[in-house]
Amino acid sequence: MVSEFIKNKHLANRAGFGISLQQIAAFEQQSNADVWQVYSAVREFEPINFNRDEVNFDYVTVSKLKAAEKKQIQQRNRQRNIEINLNFLTAMVHSEDQLREKMAFFWHGHFACRVVNSKFSVHILNEIRKNALGNFRDLLFAVSKAPAMLSFLNNQQNKKGHPNENFAREVMELFTMGRSHYTEADVREAARAFTGWSYDKDARFIERKKFHDPGPKTFLGKTGNFDGNAVLDIILEQPATARFITDKLYRFLVNEQVDNEIVNSLGKEFYESGYDIKRLLDSIFTSAWFYETENIGSKIKSPIELMVGIMRMLPMKVEKPENLIVYQKLLGQMLLYPPNVAGWPSGKAWIDSSTLLLRMQIPQIWSGLRPLDLNPREDDDLDMGLRQNRKLAKAFKNPNMSIAWQQVEAAFAGREPTELLLQKKPSFKQRILEKYAAGNTRMSIIETMSIPEYQLC
Repeated sequence: MVSEFIKNKHLANRAGFGISLQQIAAFEQQSNADVWQVYSAVREFEPINFNRDEVNFDYVTVSKLKAAEKKQIQQRNRQRNIEINLNFLTAMVHSEDQLREKMAFFWHGHFACRVVNSKFSVHILNEIRKNALGNFRDLLFAVSKAPAMLSFLNNQQNKKGHPNENFAREVMELFTMGRSHYTEADVREAARAFTGWSYDKDARFIERKKFHDPGPKTFLGKTGNFDGNAVLDIILEQPATARFITDKLYRFLVNEQVDNEIVNSLGKEFYESGYDIKRLLDSIFTSAWFYETENIGSKIKSPIELMVGIMRMLPMKVEKPENLIVYQKLLGQMLLYPPNVAGWPSGKAWIDSSTLLLRMQIPQIWSGLRPLDLNPREDDDLDMGLRQNRKLAKAFKNPNMSIAWQQVEAAFAGREPTELLLQKKPSFKQRILEKYAAGNTRMSIIETMSIPEYQLC
């Protein structure tokens, strides 16, 4: 029988980024229902901002600027994209609104978008975070009208008489219905409906009427003078959309191996609720099947989940936060920089011969027990300008982190690290770990975090 404490840890892993040091004592006392009430509590939305005031540039006419001015804007964008990345990471580690940040992390991968313009980046991220627990319709409309997404999927090139199908195709294939629920004719007609959707120099959504095709269109069996809003609403009328989103959420929150009967039931409920995200999450996290043993410790942590989980359990001061960008890059998941419009992979795709070793060494590297022996591949676009910073390139091998070990050791006093840190029993006997750690609580924690089972959540 699964204990209440294991259930609470399981909930923390899936509805957030794992148990924090401060939650240990509470999780030992609280019922699973009480813990869910904490996670699902309504909290005021706090947007992510730049560390310094934004300087206004006419981003749309940047091509008219002189070389030196372009370079200045590029450097500013790189630095501010780093700020957004690290501020989002910080929210995942420290925010009490764990459910919002976890769902924002999910939607940020679902609505995968990558742009250089930092003003666009922070806007779409906050739209995602603001709507992460609300209604999927509101989220879909907000993201579809975000300058970042319109730019990323080339909809500013979508004009009457010369439609660009990229945006329309990805909205249906990746963001809503999935393949096989539409035809190529539907893609062409949807693209016509989205003609004219663009943005102005202040990064605000606008409809350019002179570029819009107002003629009749036949889309998913309906005919009318549809615009983009009508197309999105017709997509939401399709039960396939609710089923597609529910399936993807199940894989993210529950198990990569889908139980189709459960997903079908959840998808029907999601559809009938009018796409109420919070209600869907409540159904998942309060169900008995969510806490069955086959779902506990069944998922491989993504790089961000791994990093954030360590930082939540080991309170640390990071002297050079920019170094965390290097670890994101080495592990293969950099916030704001998905590999393509399909987003990041999942499951076993995170593990290969190089990343597995580094993943297991991070607790030792971050605690100063060993150096980082890898070098990130040079890619100035992916580095967001870090390659130009020679000092940082040399410094990242030293994590420059200090862990509040006295606080950690006090919280772990009288408790087995394996019981607190793992969801699956280790493949070796406990006494082997105890012998290696030689009774040292600190070493025992680090070594437990360095074994394969810690890669699971």
